[in-house]
Amino acid sequence: MTHAIPAGDPLNMPITHPSGSIVDVSGLEVGHFTLSERLTGCSVVLAPNAAVGAVDVRGAAPGTRETDLLDPSNLVDKVHAVVLSGGSAFGLDAATGVVRWLEEHHIGFETGYGRVPIVPAAVLFDLPVVREGDNPTARPNAEAGYTACQAASTTTPAAGNVGAGAGACVGKLFGLDRCMKGGIGNASVRVGPWVVGALVACNAVGDVIDPATGQILAGARTADGLNLLDTQRALLAAERGNRPLSGTNTTIGVVATNAKLSKAQAKRLAMSAHDGLARSILPAHTTLDGDTLFALATGTEASPVDLMLLTVMAAEATAQATVDAIRQARGIITQTGQVPAAMNISG
Repeated sequence: MTHAIPAGDPLNMPITHPSGSIVDVSGLEVGHFTLSERLTGCSVVLAPNAAVGAVDVRGAAPGTRETDLLDPSNLVDKVHAVVLSGGSAFGLDAATGVVRWLEEHHIGFETGYGRVPIVPAAVLFDLPVVREGDNPTARPNAEAGYTACQAASTTTPAAGNVGAGAGACVGKLFGLDRCMKGGIGNASVRVGPWVVGALVACNAVGDVIDPATGQILAGARTADGLNLLDTQRALLAAERGNRPLSGTNTTIGVVATNAKLSKAQAKRLAMSAHDGLARSILPAHTTLDGDTLFALATGTEASPVDLMLLTVMAAEATAQATVDAIRQARGIITQTGQVPAAMNISG
């Protein structure tokens, strides 16, 4: 099927609102900060009362902080925030501001010599996304992370071109001039007393698919820029593109539940959440991506855990949040040309 990109102002087109978000999990708050100098930013998931944390890294080019301590065999079992940021490795500095904010609010791991906030982080590469008049050296820093904490609340987070998704793009395997706009998205799934929510910033090298229909929502475009190419089909047909550098793409996110889990069980939740990425991104977990998903368990629901059910919910919430990130994204114009969004596509 051919998908044409029509003319029109994407800012005036309607947006389908998401079904839930990660803050439906009690004990969590989310805040975004988007830089005004350039399309980039950071997002923070706060767990003021701490949450059991885990991580699973599937991409071959990750940019992360404090992930080793999340291994089930290591000592610290709870975290106080997770940071998702643009800016590549520079964006890891945003976590420093989150640590400062948490310390000021007396939140952290008690050492006997003060509370030490535990703040894992992951970044995505959005450095090429520069509009006319932007400052190309502007990146999320400690102040950005601190400001995101100040903005955190239990209100459904904004989505699309905000926070860590501000400069995200997808479908870059055949060159940046043929990519489309990515973003950050929300979703949650409820079954009985259980809630699993996800926050996903999608900056994938591959295309984003609606798992419910198999339709490509956004991705690499044909050489004339007017139609969707279908990256996976093109690869299998031996088409070779102007491939980006390794690490210049990544989908990062947080999946969370109100269940009471051990670190090992939370790790399983993070692993299963990657199934959601595999359903909604083709190809996923490539050598050019740094796909990283964190898992948080707040333990506010004390019912006996059905881990299999929770893992199924985690995959579904992650897939929905990835789709939401793309549906909520807005097209932009950079120094290298137009970067359309899914809402600019008519099937």
